[in-house]
Amino acid sequence: MFRHHSQPLVSAPAETAVLALLLAEGPLSRVELARRTGLSSTAVTKAARPLIDDGYLYELPPERTAPGAGRPVNPLAVAPDREYFIGLKISAGELFGAVCDLRAGIRATAGRPLNECTPEAVAVQVAGLVDELLDADPAFRDRTRHLGVAVNGDVDRDSGRLRHSGLLGWRDVPLAELLAASTGLTVTVENDVRALTVAEHWFGEGIGTEYFALVTIGSGIGSALVVNGRLLRGAYGVAGEVGHVCVDPTGPRCRCGARGCVESIASTDVILAAVREAAANPRLTFGEVVGMAREGSPEACEAFARAGRAIGVGIATLVNVVGPERVVVSGEGVDAYDLLGRHIQDAYAAHVFGAASRCPLSLRPLPWEEWARGGAAVAIQALFPQPASPSTIGVG
Repeated sequence: MFRHHSQPLVSAPAETAVLALLLAEGPLSRVELARRTGLSSTAVTKAARPLIDDGYLYELPPERTAPGAGRPVNPLAVAPDREYFIGLKISAGELFGAVCDLRAGIRATAGRPLNECTPEAVAVQVAGLVDELLDADPAFRDRTRHLGVAVNGDVDRDSGRLRHSGLLGWRDVPLAELLAASTGLTVTVENDVRALTVAEHWFGEGIGTEYFALVTIGSGIGSALVVNGRLLRGAYGVAGEVGHVCVDPTGPRCRCGARGCVESIASTDVILAAVREAAANPRLTFGEVVGMAREGSPEACEAFARAGRAIGVGIATLVNVVGPERVVVSGEGVDAYDLLGRHIQDAYAAHVFGAASRCPLSLRPLPWEEWARGGAAVAIQALFPQPASPSTIGVG
């Protein structure tokens, strides 16, 4: 049965505000919740009651207060084990999954190679991986209803369709429907970089920010933006694509068809191809190219320098236009950040405008389970009426 849509856990604005804030920043007292949400103390208590009754929230023991400061307060906290979520990352040759709790804490992980990459074959293999994850703990199967999927490509989250993925070679795939049928879970599908951004905004480096950006370095240059506390998609679903910002109009042709995109200069595939050509050695691996650069090879060092400058200019453009409070740089390419970092920072500093230069760039190493955690984060997000954000919680 196709169960792409399910009833949100909360529907009233006050309940949404209280639970979202506690997920990201709890435990918090009712007084603090009232201050942060703009609700009255009575409204906070009323909103919290059904969530306490259903086991999603609980009261901590009273905190001592200063003499004469009134009675002790009982902070409210999320019960992370109340519900579990499976996060899944689909890549070209591998599935990686994780069971996460209600605060996106990773409880179990598993992975398996993809022997066949048709959508139908992947759906069967996903069902097997989900069963393996659910069997990892007796509590998981009874408390898991949602599967969140992080996948490369152009995703229509509302319909659960993967419109196009060049990495997988898929076009117009009803992915949520296929996976709901194979697993019996409620499925949410999201672009992998956006899923990772949701996880960082709700549960990581971006907690509490209204404007936040994440940039990933790897075989592509990915990015996603949070604006006014909400993931920005734009009118055509491609907002924030820093990888396709033009930094050199006469530069190399990008796989998107344009010239001089950040990705056409800075992806790991482009770096590898440039050094292979310069060294006249088509058998070099990316790891060997990294080693050459660390040993001082001029060709390899220049390839990384050129890539770093392109990324820095691209991030500066993004910061100038959107003005995030923080930018996280992540992805598998950060393993070579020692070769890229100085060039990224220098180009960023040279091109960012005015007070926007105060926006810090944070490095975030990214093991594969973090991609799966991103899938779980969008499944957690699906508990809320959309759009919702723990940092945009004014009820009015």
